[in-house]
Amino acid sequence: MNSLSNRRAFLATSAAFGLGFWGMSRAFGAKAPPSLGAPTAEKLGWRLGCQAWSFRNFTFFEAVDKTASLGLKYIEAFPGQKLSPDHKDLQIDENMSDATKKVIKKKLADSGVTLINFGVCGLSKDEAADRKVFGWAKQMGIETLVAEPPEEAMELLDKLCNKYQINVAIHNHPRPSHYWNPDAVLKAVKGRSKRIGACADTGHWVRSGLDPVQSLKILEGRIVSLHFKDLNKKRSLAHDVPWGKGVCDVRSMLGELRRQKFRGVFSIEYENHWDNSLPEIAQCVEFFEKVSSDFLKK
Repeated sequence: MNSLSNRRAFLATSAAFGLGFWGMSRAFGAKAPPSLGAPTAEKLGWRLGCQAWSFRNFTFFEAVDKTASLGLKYIEAFPGQKLSPDHKDLQIDENMSDATKKVIKKKLADSGVTLINFGVCGLSKDEAADRKVFGWAKQMGIETLVAEPPEEAMELLDKLCNKYQINVAIHNHPRPSHYWNPDAVLKAVKGRSKRIGACADTGHWVRSGLDPVQSLKILEGRIVSLHFKDLNKKRSLAHDVPWGKGVCDVRSMLGELRRQKFRGVFSIEYENHWDNSLPEIAQCVEFFEKVSSDFLKK
C-alpha cells in the first residue's frame, strides 16, 4: 500500500462497488482470467496469493472469489474491508463476532482459499490490544500478522508471537516511514526470535530509491513474507505493472530469494486499474510460474 494515510482515507471514504466478478467483467469488457494457480512455485516452497488490498474497491468475499478465479489458494486480508455485498455493515478485523468468523471460515472453505496473513494491522505497546489481535488471528488460522509496530514493542510482540505461534512481519511503506530502509527492519528484529521478521514490499523499496535485490540481501534469513511488485518507473509515484514488464528486475529478485532458500508467502498487492486488475494480476501469476519452472530446470 502506498501509505498509511492512503489506507485510512480509503477506509473512511471508499465505497465498495458491489459488483461480482462476472458483473465486473461485463461492465469493463474484460474476459475472465484463466485458472492459473502456482503449483510449480509451491515445489520451491513459494506460496502465491493476493493481498485483498488489490481489490480494495470490492468486498472481502469478492476478493476471495477473484483470488480463487486465478487458481490461487491464499489471501492476505486487510483491516476494515467490508465483508460482502450483502453485509457491508460488517468488516474484517479483530472485533468481528463469532457468527461472522463462522461465515468467513465457510466462505474460505467453499472457495478453497486460506486466509494466510493479515495486515497492515495496528500492533503496538498496548498488550491488551495486541492480545486481542493475536487471539483473533489464532481463531482464524492466520499465519502472519503484517504490521509496522514501534521498535519498543518488539519484546512484547516476540513474547506474543511465541505464545500464539503466529509470526509478525514488519512492513515497509516508502520513505519517510520508519521502516522504509531494510536496515531499520534489521535493527528492530535484532536479538528477537525468528517469528519476527520482514514483510518485504519490493515496490516500496523502489519508490524509496532502493535496489530491491540488494534490499533482499540485507534481510537474508529475516524475510517472513512479501508484498511483491513490479513498477512502471523508479519514482515515488510509480504504479504497478505485470511482473517482468517493469523496472524492478523481478527475475533477479526471485533468483535472490531462490539463492536464500526462502520458503514463504508472496502476496500480490497490485495497485493499479483498481476496478479491473484481474487480467494483469493473471499475467503476474503466469510470469511467476514461468520463472519458477525455469529455476526447477537448473
